[in-house]
Amino acid sequence: MIKTTAMIRDELNIYASPADKMTRLVKDGTYIQIIRGLYETDISIPGYLLAENIYGPSYLSFEFALSYHGLIPEAVYTYTSATFEKKKKKKFETPFGTFTYRDIPTKVYAYEVNIVKEGEYCYKIATAEKALCDQLYKMKSVVNNKELKELLFEDLRMEKQQLKNMNCDTIEELAAQYGNRNVKRLSAFLRRI
Repeated sequence: MIKTTAMIRDELNIYASPADKMTRLVKDGTYIQIIRGLYETDISIPGYLLAENIYGPSYLSFEFALSYHGLIPEAVYTYTSATFEKKKKKKFETPFGTFTYRDIPTKVYAYEVNIVKEGEYCYKIATAEKALCDQLYKMKSVVNNKELKELLFEDLRMEKQQLKNMNCDTIEELAAQYGNRNVKRLSAFLRRI
């Protein structure tokens, strides 16, 4: 269970020195520090359940969500998340893994994000379409369909059938919001395959 320093100290207020007791509980592994002021009680918890709590508002996207949805063949060991209006990339190395955060346009942030409940935890993750648009948004602009195909099929190693299964209407709606050449080119490309 995720807890803040304030929550833990409140639980320990029966002790003469809650701060000292908390230090001992961190040392013996009862509480595992994720980042300053944030702790987890279960070392075996998957990192994706913690991503939004580390830095937010955010949702899982980019390479992590593409892998989660089975769109890229590689396993992804960094929890990649989208944010807005943060103005810079963030990276956190924790006992639960590496977490990275990157901005996308504010007006598209809330679209196509699912909330998933897993046990006592909830996390937000982009749909397959949104994750692909987020990924293309952060990549170098392509100038033609040949470069787009190379990016999709060689760099990301996606399969053509996976693209055919995408919701073209959703990507078209997203493309209008991103204002990004790669996402617009993807939208037009999907209508032709």
